[in-house]
Amino acid sequence: MSASSLSSPAFSPEELRATSEELLDAPAERVLAWVERRFGARAAIASSFGAEDMVLIDLARAHAPSVRLFSLDTGRLPPETYEVMDVVRRRYGVEIETFFPERARVEALESTKGYFSFKQSIEERKECCGIRKVEPLKRALAGREAWVTGLRREQSVTRTEVQAIEADVTHGLLKVNPLARWTSREVWAYIKAHGVPYNALHDRGYPSIGCAPCTRAVKPYEDERAGRWWWESPDNRECGLHVKR
Repeated sequence: MSASSLSSPAFSPEELRATSEELLDAPAERVLAWVERRFGARAAIASSFGAEDMVLIDLARAHAPSVRLFSLDTGRLPPETYEVMDVVRRRYGVEIETFFPERARVEALESTKGYFSFKQSIEERKECCGIRKVEPLKRALAGREAWVTGLRREQSVTRTEVQAIEADVTHGLLKVNPLARWTSREVWAYIKAHGVPYNALHDRGYPSIGCAPCTRAVKPYEDERAGRWWWESPDNRECGLHVKR
């Protein structure tokens, strides 16, 4: 998304354009410090507790301490994800606001279509993601003015245009991606240099971690998100949380 196409209720188009240009190549620390000044607790980090998100959480403690932290618990996360979530609570002394899918919708989906309907087609998979992720995200973002993500351009072909500052017109707020320009090597260098905790699945060949049935380890020659919905084309491997409309 170009700066000229940005629009958000919280900003004028001119302010959004100027801010996007100002922070285009800014270090993650500077971007987070700007979020702290501009939004404080009205912003939140959306975390699935992968490597990028752990870097964001660590950086935010120093540069954006007022920014909230939330997670979407789909009901199908691997146990290793819950383990690192508990480590985050203890180490950083933060509350993790957790949002679950609506019980009735999950019950109806599993009762009528079984437990692996998402493997039948892209439409079926998007239905499952819509129930377990997209709808809870709407509730998680309600009343906020900005959300912070760990999206990086290097992650996949669907994320090559990610900018540090973007307008999320779907949810009517600002989307901030402080690590947009970071490489995987930089993420892991930061984790090791600062002793940041991380999901144990990363050591077992999982560079990207989502729901357990939809995530596998990747081979050395595969891209970072090849293990997510691996039965689909790479062009479709988004759950709907970060699809631009």
